[in-house]
Amino acid sequence: MQPVKIGKYDIKYPIIQGGMGLGISWDRLAGNVSLEGGLGVISSVGTGYYEGRKYITKELNAKPYGSGNFYSREGLKAVIDNARKICGDRPLGVNILYASNDYERIVKDACDHGINVIITGAGLPTNLPEFTVDYPDVALVPIVSSAKALKIICKRWQGRYGRLPDAVVLEGPLSGGHQGFTYEQCIDPAYSLENLITPVSEEIKQWGDFPLFAAGGIWDKNDIDRAISLGANGVQMGTRFIGTHECDASEEFKQVLLAAKKEDIELIKSPVGYPARGVRTNLINLVDKRQGPKISCVSNCVSPCQRGKEAKEVGYCIADRLYDAFEGRKETGLFFTGANGYRLNEIISVKELFEKLINGEDS
Repeated sequence: MQPVKIGKYDIKYPIIQGGMGLGISWDRLAGNVSLEGGLGVISSVGTGYYEGRKYITKELNAKPYGSGNFYSREGLKAVIDNARKICGDRPLGVNILYASNDYERIVKDACDHGINVIITGAGLPTNLPEFTVDYPDVALVPIVSSAKALKIICKRWQGRYGRLPDAVVLEGPLSGGHQGFTYEQCIDPAYSLENLITPVSEEIKQWGDFPLFAAGGIWDKNDIDRAISLGANGVQMGTRFIGTHECDASEEFKQVLLAAKKEDIELIKSPVGYPARGVRTNLINLVDKRQGPKISCVSNCVSPCQRGKEAKEVGYCIADRLYDAFEGRKETGLFFTGANGYRLNEIISVKELFEKLINGEDS
Protein backbone atom coordinates (compact mmCIF):
# COMPACT_ATOMS: atom_id res chain seq x y z
CA MET A 1 0.00 0.00 0.00
CA GLN A 2 1.86 3.04 -1.31
CA PRO A 3 1.63 6.68 -0.21
CA VAL A 4 -0.23 8.99 -2.57
CA LYS A 5 -0.02 12.70 -3.32
CA ILE A 6 -3.14 14.88 -3.64
CA GLY A 7 -2.03 18.25 -4.93
CA LYS A 8 0.84 19.25 -2.67
CA TYR A 9 -0.24 16.96 0.17
CA ASP A 10 1.30 13.58 0.93
CA ILE A 11 -1.12 10.98 2.26
CA LYS A 12 0.74 8.15 4.01
CA TYR A 13 -1.92 5.52 3.34
CA PRO A 14 -4.07 5.80 0.20
CA ILE A 15 -7.32 5.83 2.18
CA ILE A 16 -9.76 8.72 2.12
CA GLN A 17 -12.46 8.64 4.78
CA GLY A 18 -15.71 9.54 3.05
CA GLY A 19 -17.48 12.70 4.16
CA MET A 20 -20.67 11.62 5.93
CA GLY A 21 -23.30 14.13 6.91
CA LEU A 22 -25.12 15.34 8.86
CA GLY A 23 -22.52 15.23 11.61
CA ILE A 24 -21.33 11.65 11.13
CA SER A 25 -17.83 12.76 10.13
CA TRP A 26 -16.89 15.92 11.95
CA ASP A 27 -13.84 16.71 14.07
CA ARG A 28 -13.35 13.49 16.05
CA LEU A 29 -13.53 11.10 13.12
CA ALA A 30 -11.79 13.24 10.51
CA GLY A 31 -9.09 14.35 12.93
CA ASN A 32 -8.25 10.81 13.97
CA VAL A 33 -8.23 9.46 10.41
CA SER A 34 -5.71 12.12 9.40
CA LEU A 35 -3.73 11.41 12.56
CA GLU A 36 -3.43 7.75 11.56
CA GLY A 37 -2.13 8.59 8.08
CA GLY A 38 -5.26 8.62 5.93
CA LEU A 39 -7.14 11.68 4.72
CA GLY A 40 -9.80 12.62 7.24
CA VAL A 41 -12.76 14.40 5.67
CA ILE A 42 -15.18 16.70 7.47
CA SER A 43 -18.76 16.91 6.24
CA SER A 44 -19.89 20.51 5.69
CA VAL A 45 -23.55 19.50 6.02
CA GLY A 46 -25.48 20.91 8.97
CA THR A 47 -22.66 22.63 10.83
CA GLY A 48 -25.30 24.86 12.40
CA TYR A 49 -26.10 21.87 14.62
CA TYR A 50 -22.51 21.53 15.82
CA GLU A 51 -21.99 21.75 19.60
CA GLY A 52 -25.64 22.28 20.43
CA ARG A 53 -26.34 24.95 17.79
CA LYS A 54 -24.05 27.45 19.52
CA TYR A 55 -22.78 28.93 16.22
CA ILE A 56 -26.08 29.97 14.64
CA THR A 57 -27.60 33.44 14.74
CA LYS A 58 -31.29 32.58 14.63
CA GLU A 59 -33.30 29.57 15.73
CA LEU A 60 -36.74 28.41 14.65
CA ASN A 61 -38.13 25.50 16.65
CA ALA A 62 -34.54 24.73 17.73
CA LYS A 63 -33.40 24.24 14.10
CA PRO A 64 -30.85 26.32 12.16
CA TYR A 65 -32.98 28.75 10.16
CA GLY A 66 -31.98 29.25 6.52
CA SER A 67 -28.97 27.94 4.61
CA GLY A 68 -26.70 30.57 6.19
CA ASN A 69 -27.28 28.95 9.56
CA PHE A 70 -27.59 25.34 8.40
CA TYR A 71 -24.18 25.65 6.72
CA SER A 72 -22.78 27.77 9.52
CA ARG A 73 -19.47 29.48 8.76
CA GLU A 74 -18.51 29.62 12.42
CA GLY A 75 -19.70 26.07 12.98
CA LEU A 76 -17.49 24.81 10.16
CA LYS A 77 -14.56 26.78 11.55
CA ALA A 78 -15.06 25.20 14.97
CA VAL A 79 -15.18 21.69 13.47
CA ILE A 80 -11.96 22.31 11.52
CA ASP A 81 -10.22 23.91 14.51
CA ASN A 82 -11.14 21.00 16.77
CA ALA A 83 -10.02 18.46 14.16
CA ARG A 84 -6.69 20.29 13.98
CA LYS A 85 -6.27 19.80 17.74
CA ILE A 86 -6.24 16.07 16.95
CA CYS A 87 -4.29 15.80 13.69
CA GLY A 88 -2.10 18.92 13.81
CA ASP A 89 -0.83 20.02 10.42
CA ARG A 90 -1.53 16.71 8.68
CA PRO A 91 -3.65 16.98 5.53
CA LEU A 92 -7.36 17.48 6.27
CA GLY A 93 -10.26 17.49 3.84
CA VAL A 94 -13.84 18.69 3.66
CA ASN A 95 -16.74 17.27 1.66
CA ILE A 96 -19.06 19.89 0.15
CA LEU A 97 -22.19 18.87 -1.75
CA TYR A 98 -22.44 20.67 -5.08
CA ALA A 99 -26.21 20.58 -4.55
CA SER A 100 -25.86 22.70 -1.42
CA ASN A 101 -27.42 26.09 -1.30
CA ASP A 102 -24.61 28.60 -0.63
CA TYR A 103 -22.11 26.28 -2.32
CA GLU A 104 -19.73 29.10 -3.29
CA ARG A 105 -19.80 30.55 0.19
CA ILE A 106 -19.19 27.16 1.86
CA VAL A 107 -16.18 26.53 -0.41
CA LYS A 108 -14.69 29.91 0.48
CA ASP A 109 -15.42 29.37 4.18
CA ALA A 110 -13.54 26.06 4.11
CA CYS A 111 -10.58 27.69 2.37
CA ASP A 112 -10.58 30.61 4.82
CA HIS A 113 -10.49 28.16 7.71
CA GLY A 114 -7.38 26.37 6.43
CA ILE A 115 -8.74 23.21 4.86
CA ASN A 116 -6.26 21.40 2.57
CA VAL A 117 -8.49 19.34 0.29
CA ILE A 118 -12.02 19.93 -1.01
CA ILE A 119 -13.94 16.86 -2.14
CA THR A 120 -17.20 17.59 -3.91
CA GLY A 121 -19.99 15.61 -5.54
CA ALA A 122 -23.82 15.47 -5.75
CA GLY A 123 -23.64 17.12 -9.17
CA LEU A 124 -20.85 18.12 -11.54
CA PRO A 125 -18.77 20.89 -9.91
CA THR A 126 -17.82 22.53 -13.21
CA ASN A 127 -17.17 25.95 -11.63
CA LEU A 128 -15.38 24.94 -8.41
CA PRO A 129 -11.98 26.42 -9.40
CA GLU A 130 -13.65 29.82 -9.80
CA PHE A 131 -14.26 29.92 -6.06
CA THR A 132 -10.76 28.81 -5.01
CA VAL A 133 -8.64 31.07 -7.20
CA ASP A 134 -7.33 32.90 -4.12
CA TYR A 135 -6.35 29.60 -2.49
CA PRO A 136 -3.97 27.90 -4.95
CA ASP A 137 -2.72 25.41 -2.35
CA VAL A 138 -6.15 23.90 -1.75
CA ALA A 139 -6.45 20.59 -3.62
CA LEU A 140 -9.68 20.04 -5.58
CA VAL A 141 -11.15 16.54 -5.87
CA PRO A 142 -14.44 15.95 -7.72
CA ILE A 143 -16.54 12.84 -7.19
CA VAL A 144 -17.70 11.21 -10.42
CA SER A 145 -19.60 8.09 -11.43
CA SER A 146 -18.30 7.73 -14.99
CA ALA A 147 -15.50 8.57 -17.41
CA LYS A 148 -17.93 10.88 -19.22
CA ALA A 149 -18.48 12.96 -16.09
CA LEU A 150 -14.72 13.26 -15.52
CA LYS A 151 -14.22 14.33 -19.13
CA ILE A 152 -16.79 17.12 -18.77
CA ILE A 153 -15.11 18.38 -15.60
CA CYS A 154 -11.56 18.24 -17.01
CA LYS A 155 -12.58 19.98 -20.24
CA ARG A 156 -14.33 22.77 -18.38
CA TRP A 157 -11.67 23.22 -15.71
CA GLN A 158 -8.79 23.26 -18.17
CA GLY A 159 -10.55 25.49 -20.68
CA ARG A 160 -11.86 28.06 -18.22
CA TYR A 161 -9.41 27.94 -15.35
CA GLY A 162 -6.24 26.35 -16.67
CA ARG A 163 -6.22 23.58 -14.10
CA LEU A 164 -7.17 19.96 -13.64
CA PRO A 165 -8.37 17.95 -10.63
CA ASP A 166 -5.71 17.11 -8.06
CA ALA A 167 -7.37 13.70 -7.70
CA VAL A 168 -10.73 12.14 -8.52
CA VAL A 169 -13.03 9.91 -6.49
CA LEU A 170 -14.91 7.34 -8.57
CA GLU A 171 -17.99 6.34 -6.61
CA GLY A 172 -19.71 3.12 -7.60
CA PRO A 173 -23.35 2.24 -6.88
CA LEU A 174 -22.75 0.38 -3.60
CA SER A 175 -21.96 3.54 -1.65
CA GLY A 176 -24.05 4.97 1.15
CA GLY A 177 -26.25 8.02 0.79
CA HIS A 178 -26.86 9.61 -2.58
CA GLN A 179 -25.94 7.82 -5.79
CA GLY A 180 -24.76 9.15 -9.14
CA PHE A 181 -26.86 6.55 -10.91
CA THR A 182 -30.49 5.78 -11.68
CA TYR A 183 -32.25 3.08 -9.69
CA GLU A 184 -31.86 0.71 -12.62
CA GLN A 185 -28.15 1.39 -12.98
CA CYS A 186 -27.56 0.78 -9.28
CA ILE A 187 -28.53 -2.87 -9.72
CA ASP A 188 -27.05 -3.34 -13.19
CA PRO A 189 -23.72 -5.26 -13.06
CA ALA A 190 -22.46 -3.20 -16.00
CA TYR A 191 -22.22 -0.23 -13.63
CA SER A 192 -20.33 -2.05 -10.89
CA LEU A 193 -17.29 -0.27 -9.51
CA GLU A 194 -14.86 -2.84 -10.95
CA ASN A 195 -16.24 -2.14 -14.44
CA LEU A 196 -15.89 1.62 -14.01
CA ILE A 197 -12.29 1.85 -12.81
CA THR A 198 -10.57 1.09 -16.13
CA PRO A 199 -12.49 3.62 -18.29
CA VAL A 200 -12.01 6.36 -15.71
CA SER A 201 -8.32 5.49 -15.41
CA GLU A 202 -8.01 5.72 -19.18
CA GLU A 203 -9.77 9.08 -19.19
CA ILE A 204 -7.30 10.43 -16.64
CA LYS A 205 -4.46 9.57 -19.03
CA GLN A 206 -6.03 11.85 -21.65
CA TRP A 207 -5.52 14.82 -19.35
CA GLY A 208 -2.44 14.16 -17.28
CA ASP A 209 -1.59 12.17 -14.20
CA PHE A 210 -3.61 12.54 -11.03
CA PRO A 211 -4.67 9.82 -8.59
CA LEU A 212 -7.90 7.85 -8.77
CA PHE A 213 -9.68 6.77 -5.59
CA ALA A 214 -12.29 4.02 -5.88
CA ALA A 215 -15.33 4.20 -3.61
CA GLY A 216 -18.57 2.37 -2.96
CA GLY A 217 -18.54 -1.01 -1.26
CA ILE A 218 -14.89 -0.93 -0.17
CA TRP A 219 -14.75 -2.81 3.12
CA ASP A 220 -11.40 -4.45 3.85
CA LYS A 221 -7.80 -4.87 2.74
CA ASN A 222 -8.83 -7.35 0.04
CA ASP A 223 -11.16 -4.75 -1.48
CA ILE A 224 -8.42 -2.11 -1.34
CA ASP A 225 -5.88 -4.42 -2.98
CA ARG A 226 -8.37 -5.36 -5.70
CA ALA A 227 -9.23 -1.76 -6.49
CA ILE A 228 -5.54 -0.90 -6.78
CA SER A 229 -4.91 -3.95 -8.97
CA LEU A 230 -7.64 -2.69 -11.35
CA GLY A 231 -5.96 0.69 -11.73
CA ALA A 232 -6.97 2.82 -8.75
CA ASN A 233 -4.33 4.57 -6.66
CA GLY A 234 -6.34 4.31 -3.46
CA VAL A 235 -9.84 4.13 -2.04
CA GLN A 236 -12.46 6.20 -0.29
CA MET A 237 -14.36 4.47 2.54
CA GLY A 238 -17.31 5.76 4.51
CA THR A 239 -19.52 3.16 6.19
CA ARG A 240 -16.69 1.15 7.75
CA PHE A 241 -15.63 4.25 9.69
CA ILE A 242 -19.07 4.51 11.33
CA GLY A 243 -18.00 1.48 13.32
CA THR A 244 -15.39 3.42 15.27
CA HIS A 245 -15.45 4.95 18.73
CA GLU A 246 -14.33 8.26 17.24
CA CYS A 247 -17.15 8.50 14.70
CA ASP A 248 -19.17 11.61 15.57
CA ALA A 249 -22.54 9.85 15.21
CA SER A 250 -24.53 8.98 18.32
CA GLU A 251 -24.22 5.53 19.85
CA GLU A 252 -27.82 4.90 18.80
CA PHE A 253 -26.86 5.53 15.16
CA LYS A 254 -24.10 2.96 15.43
CA GLN A 255 -26.48 0.48 17.03
CA VAL A 256 -28.88 0.82 14.07
CA LEU A 257 -26.09 -0.34 11.75
CA LEU A 258 -24.93 -3.09 14.11
CA ALA A 259 -28.48 -4.45 14.13
CA ALA A 260 -29.09 -4.10 10.38
CA LYS A 261 -29.41 -7.16 8.18
CA LYS A 262 -28.55 -7.27 4.49
CA GLU A 263 -32.21 -7.09 3.50
CA ASP A 264 -32.71 -3.97 5.65
CA ILE A 265 -30.41 -1.88 3.43
CA GLU A 266 -32.13 -0.50 0.36
CA LEU A 267 -32.40 2.33 -2.13
CA ILE A 268 -34.90 5.03 -1.26
CA LYS A 269 -36.14 8.23 -2.87
CA SER A 270 -34.59 11.49 -1.73
CA PRO A 271 -35.57 15.17 -1.98
CA VAL A 272 -32.11 15.75 -3.48
CA GLY A 273 -33.28 14.04 -6.66
CA TYR A 274 -30.91 11.07 -6.57
CA PRO A 275 -31.54 7.55 -5.28
CA ALA A 276 -30.10 7.16 -1.79
CA ARG A 277 -29.07 4.08 0.18
CA GLY A 278 -29.99 3.67 3.81
CA VAL A 279 -31.42 1.36 6.44
CA ARG A 280 -35.14 0.61 6.40
CA THR A 281 -36.35 1.94 9.73
CA ASN A 282 -39.62 3.20 11.14
CA LEU A 283 -39.22 6.42 9.16
CA ILE A 284 -39.20 4.62 5.80
CA ASN A 285 -42.24 2.59 6.84
CA LEU A 286 -44.09 5.80 7.75
CA VAL A 287 -43.05 7.52 4.51
CA ASP A 288 -44.28 4.56 2.47
CA LYS A 289 -47.72 5.08 4.05
CA ARG A 290 -47.48 8.88 3.65
CA GLN A 291 -47.54 9.19 7.43
CA GLY A 292 -44.08 10.68 7.96
CA PRO A 293 -43.24 13.64 10.22
CA LYS A 294 -44.53 17.08 9.30
CA ILE A 295 -42.56 18.75 6.49
CA SER A 296 -41.72 22.45 6.68
CA CYS A 297 -38.60 23.74 4.96
CA VAL A 298 -36.62 25.48 7.65
CA SER A 299 -33.00 24.81 6.68
CA ASN A 300 -33.24 25.44 2.89
CA CYS A 301 -30.36 23.01 2.55
CA VAL A 302 -30.19 21.78 -1.07
CA SER A 303 -31.26 23.52 -4.26
CA PRO A 304 -32.85 20.46 -5.99
CA CYS A 305 -35.42 20.26 -3.17
CA GLN A 306 -36.85 23.63 -4.28
CA ARG A 307 -37.54 24.89 -0.78
CA GLY A 308 -39.39 21.80 0.36
CA LYS A 309 -41.28 20.98 -2.85
CA GLU A 310 -39.40 17.74 -3.45
CA ALA A 311 -39.46 16.90 0.26
CA LYS A 312 -43.25 16.89 0.13
CA GLU A 313 -43.13 14.75 -3.01
CA VAL A 314 -40.99 12.02 -1.44
CA GLY A 315 -42.48 12.37 2.03
CA TYR A 316 -39.73 13.69 4.30
CA CYS A 317 -37.34 16.61 4.90
CA ILE A 318 -33.82 15.31 4.51
CA ALA A 319 -32.20 17.92 6.78
CA ASP A 320 -34.56 17.18 9.67
CA ARG A 321 -34.40 13.44 9.31
CA LEU A 322 -30.59 13.31 9.02
CA TYR A 323 -30.39 15.41 12.17
CA ASP A 324 -32.69 12.97 13.95
CA ALA A 325 -30.36 10.12 12.89
CA PHE A 326 -27.30 12.04 14.12
CA GLU A 327 -29.08 12.50 17.47
CA GLY A 328 -30.00 8.81 17.57
CA ARG A 329 -33.75 9.20 17.22
CA LYS A 330 -34.53 5.79 15.78
CA GLU A 331 -38.22 6.44 15.13
CA THR A 332 -37.76 9.44 12.83
CA GLY A 333 -34.09 9.32 11.77
CA LEU A 334 -32.77 8.67 8.24
CA PHE A 335 -29.81 6.31 8.59
CA PHE A 336 -27.58 6.28 5.50
CA THR A 337 -25.20 3.38 4.94
CA GLY A 338 -23.32 1.68 2.16
CA ALA A 339 -24.49 -1.67 0.82
CA ASN A 340 -22.07 -3.49 3.15
CA GLY A 341 -23.32 -1.80 6.31
CA TYR A 342 -24.83 -5.06 7.54
CA ARG A 343 -21.27 -6.41 7.83
CA LEU A 344 -20.56 -4.05 10.71
CA ASN A 345 -20.34 -6.18 13.84
CA GLU A 346 -18.13 -4.27 16.26
CA ILE A 347 -17.06 -0.80 17.32
CA ILE A 348 -13.30 -0.34 17.36
CA SER A 349 -10.88 2.57 17.36
CA VAL A 350 -9.76 4.34 14.19
CA LYS A 351 -6.25 3.15 14.98
CA GLU A 352 -7.41 -0.49 15.13
CA LEU A 353 -9.34 -0.10 11.90
CA PHE A 354 -6.26 1.22 10.09
CA GLU A 355 -4.26 -1.74 11.32
CA LYS A 356 -6.89 -4.07 9.83
CA LEU A 357 -7.03 -2.17 6.54
CA ILE A 358 -3.25 -2.08 6.16
CA ASN A 359 -2.30 -5.51 7.46
CA GLY A 360 -5.45 -7.59 7.04
CA GLU A 361 -8.31 -8.49 9.37
CA ASP A 362 -6.47 -11.31 11.16
CA SER A 363 -3.19 -9.52 11.78
